[in-house]
Amino acid sequence: MTLLEKIEKHLKENHISATRFGRRAVGDPRFVLDLRMGRRPRRRTLEKLESYLASFERSAITSDKVTRVRTH
Repeated sequence: MTLLEKIEKHLKENHISATRFGRRAVGDPRFVLDLRMGRRPRRRTLEKLESYLASFERSAITSDKVTRVRTH
């Protein structure tokens, strides 16, 4: 899965706009729009993105565990 595909999936799953994601993840509201037009991010930006996306994955796993514990 490409970086843009990961981001698009994240946008859809979390009902967030591309500009809001860019602002929160890397401080650039045009980031996703530029990626869609062929922008190639620098290594530091990629690291920020991976960290941002990983934090959502960790929180999703944690909330899933809490939900399962509460329902059983």
